[in-house]
Amino acid sequence: MTQKTILITGCSSGLGYDAAHGLRARGWRVFASCRQLHDCDRLISEGFEAPLIDYADANSIYNGLAEVLEATGGTLDALYNNGAFACPGAVEDLPRGALREIYETNVFGVHDLTQAVIPVMRNQGHGRIVNCSSVLGLVGMKWRGAYVSTKFALEGLTDVLRIEMSDTPIKVILIEPGPITSKIRENAIPHFEQWIDHENSARAEQYVELRERLYKDSGPDKFELPPSATTKKLIHALESKRPKPRYYVTVPTYLMGALRRILPTRALDWVIQKG
Repeated sequence: MTQKTILITGCSSGLGYDAAHGLRARGWRVFASCRQLHDCDRLISEGFEAPLIDYADANSIYNGLAEVLEATGGTLDALYNNGAFACPGAVEDLPRGALREIYETNVFGVHDLTQAVIPVMRNQGHGRIVNCSSVLGLVGMKWRGAYVSTKFALEGLTDVLRIEMSDTPIKVILIEPGPITSKIRENAIPHFEQWIDHENSARAEQYVELRERLYKDSGPDKFELPPSATTKKLIHALESKRPKPRYYVTVPTYLMGALRRILPTRALDWVIQKG
């Protein structure tokens, strides 16, 4: 049997790193991409093929994919769009530049890579595209407006793409993890410091709590699971003959998915605000 191939983005740590190791252990040929060269080099030292792909850089997207296709002879069984980052801050304090930056990575780059992969999968007669969303692609939570809006956008694009691809052999799937152990909070700090003028905000006093949460490691969140919990769902999405359209991973995701369907908006807002 020919070894199946997958390109995974955002493999420097967290979900992508665990997925790369988990799928390789199952016999997949994994192209574990990162946006920084030193992370690619580290993964190469671990035995992976690791193309440089930065969602914010269109050239790196097309060059990285070209590198993968050259290695496989022009085929690719699966794409896992995992890379993303957050920019914490109140919506009223988000400048246009902050939104532009986060959309370049979390939405536009994902879209560019997906568009580039679809013709490959059409030509070979099969393929799976898995997009990593979030519980924050289902409901909004305060201080997370920039990230939430990108995940809502990703959910919409993925839902429509899944419907449009239903007359092709390409399967399009969403994974919605929720609280998973990762470096997303740590990696959000530079974006917060660059874009959010918290000292001059009308919410300056409220930012004290946010900054405490950002800068202090207070241990796992409630219901937090390891990245392997998401990898388990990814494996089903990739290997099941009839994959689900979307996969919830953690308790908050299951809970919010259900409450969004049954509660009026004001009631859901109350539940979210109570945390």
